[in-house]
Amino acid sequence: MGHKGQRIPMLALADAAEIHLSIDGADEVDPDLNLVKGRGGSLLREKMIEGAGARFVVIVDESKLVPRLGCTGAVPVEVVPFGSVYTLGLIRKVFDKLPGFHARLRTVKSKAGDHQEDLFLTDNGNYIVEMFFDDGIHGNLRDISDSLLRITGVVEHGMFLGMATKVIVAKKDGTVAVLSRK
Repeated sequence: MGHKGQRIPMLALADAAEIHLSIDGADEVDPDLNLVKGRGGSLLREKMIEGAGARFVVIVDESKLVPRLGCTGAVPVEVVPFGSVYTLGLIRKVFDKLPGFHARLRTVKSKAGDHQEDLFLTDNGNYIVEMFFDDGIHGNLRDISDSLLRITGVVEHGMFLGMATKVIVAKKDGTVAVLSRK
């Protein structure tokens, strides 16, 4: 049986020889259908699943459409816990030259309830560095992606570049637009 009693087959990625279609939402979509995903903390697994699919369709409402990635919130970066403050420093060193940039480790309220904060843990047991840009990311996204992935301690980032084949947009007026990669 599929998801929530429906007859949609669900498989673990390890059990699937191929994935014909992946469908998911996104936190941001730019005019070239590049995405920010993973603000909920599952960016590595999402990227693995979406990357394994022959087609990747994104469904969003029009509030998710942005002129540049990083306009409405953090671009998440998954980092290993060991040396995470060092990794955060390396990220800052590489990106401080970008206008309006700042970064921090994501925290959540402590389970102890004592007004303390704990570092957020991903589903893989890693931490998240949140990268903020006052006016979105200016520059070549592929170069920025490559720079991030070369930093020691970085596992993955939440920019999904060139992965979406279609984006279905629900508009405020009740209509739907379908955007296709150029």
